[in-house]
Amino acid sequence: MYIENNVTKKQLSFWLGFMFWVVSLMIVVGGLTRLTDSGLSITKWELFSGFLPPLTDEKWIDYFNQYKQIPEFKLQNYSMTLGEFKVIFWWEWIHRFLGRLIGILFLLPLIFFTYKLNFKKLINLYLIFLLICFQGFIGWYMVSSGLVDRVDVSHFRLSIHLIIAFIIISLILWNYLILKVDRNFTKKFNYYSIFAFLLLIFAQITIGAFVSGMDAGQIYNSWPLMGSSFFPDDSKIINIFKLSAFSDPSLVQFMHRNLAYVILLFYLIILFKIYKNKLIKLYNAINLVGLLLFVQIILGIFTLLYGAQIYIASMHQISSIFLVSSSVYLLYLNTSQQPSS
Repeated sequence: MYIENNVTKKQLSFWLGFMFWVVSLMIVVGGLTRLTDSGLSITKWELFSGFLPPLTDEKWIDYFNQYKQIPEFKLQNYSMTLGEFKVIFWWEWIHRFLGRLIGILFLLPLIFFTYKLNFKKLINLYLIFLLICFQGFIGWYMVSSGLVDRVDVSHFRLSIHLIIAFIIISLILWNYLILKVDRNFTKKFNYYSIFAFLLLIFAQITIGAFVSGMDAGQIYNSWPLMGSSFFPDDSKIINIFKLSAFSDPSLVQFMHRNLAYVILLFYLIILFKIYKNKLIKLYNAINLVGLLLFVQIILGIFTLLYGAQIYIASMHQISSIFLVSSSVYLLYLNTSQQPSS
């Protein structure tokens, strides 16, 4: 995406930077929506009609009556008052409002920049916009899984929803870096190793969504052992090799813990090789990844020890945004500079 006009280039980079932070905010609010069990408070998609919140008592009662029809209310929140319902409603409404806002904030400037440049130069950004639209559909696909026969959304659908959000911010950041950061230096690290490292982090985020979706962080609240042993005592080791393991809270927590160790080991190998080969241009990036990885692991441990308390669990998710972003930055530096024509 080579742009000759410096003013337009600056405008485009500012917009992409702004969108990165808005989508990051969306991920944080989405996490809080899950942590507060608010995701099923609005039982209809309401793509356009739900743009405004309830403005009358009648509308509030209508939303509350709709919520009373789903299993989460009947089996779990049957004693909930209207005032308590409003708390969880606002979290879900803000989450959906941000989703609509992101669509508008991305589409309108994209049309403007298409007029100033051309479609071919912005095709990557149009693909991101399509992914944002698809994310809205996946969000409803996730919510719909919790409206019949269960009190929570499917943790599989939750993980898809979350990982797409991280793909979106990664792509936005990548295009921002193209405009702002020079990578025209010769001594680089193995691209595929860093790409594999990033894939491991995305896999960890997926497993983390399983943990969140099944409230698996509220069991085995000890570290480094799970209770009195390394492997959870309510399961068998053979079960870890079955597909059903991904629906077992204890085994999912076991996976999440141990994948963190694998990621840490992989990082240390990359760090060692970068310093051994004196790849000076990568020192700052790899050190930043290491710092954020350390913070993420510490927050993960505290999230376990304190039974996934909302503030610590939310900080753990916020930290993951920075870890992914720093890893994308490291990957970007190890790609070849595109020709400026």
